[in-house]
Amino acid sequence: MGSLSRSQLLVYGAVAVVLVLVGARWIRSGDNAQGDSAGGVTYADSSNKAGSGGALAVDAAGGTDVVVDVAGAVADPGVYRLPAGTRVNDAVQRAGGATARAKIDALNLAARLTDGQQIIIPARAKGPVGVAAGPAVAGGATAADSEAPINVGTASVEDLDTIEGIGPVTAQKILEFRDQHGGISSVDQLDQIDGIGPATMDALRSRLQP
Repeated sequence: MGSLSRSQLLVYGAVAVVLVLVGARWIRSGDNAQGDSAGGVTYADSSNKAGSGGALAVDAAGGTDVVVDVAGAVADPGVYRLPAGTRVNDAVQRAGGATARAKIDALNLAARLTDGQQIIIPARAKGPVGVAAGPAVAGGATAADSEAPINVGTASVEDLDTIEGIGPVTAQKILEFRDQHGGISSVDQLDQIDGIGPATMDALRSRLQP
């Protein structure tokens, strides 16, 4: 092969210079891309940390259950375990719901529960107990008052729901108990029903008759 002419050497030299310049620019572009990518990772990491921090905050506030005591004018008062972050309204519903005489508007149903909290659902005040005004009935007797005893053998869910501490759930249990045992001969038999405690039994004895 013959020796290269001067013009050929110049052409080759120019091509080599161009290749060197293109290579240098490509390397710098690669470095910038890596820098941008690294910056993107940094931002993503920061975002993830913020998200993790939020998740941890939620867990810290609501990661464990809370135990609350629901008392007063609910169907099934008692101690209940509920997920953290639960509202007062959820606790009332868990306890069978408010009774017909519950003064539910006295509570903040949207408040969050705290462990060990006692929730007391107040009842509306009863009217004065006494003899109703009105003309005498046959035999000289006057009309009976509004708190007359309820016959447990014929009482409906609605009748039982008017008794302090009894809601629709417990009232239904009483009717099922009555059907299973072929009737109720004594009000004291009702203490065998799950969810009826001493306070509820006192209310039943004062309002029910066999």
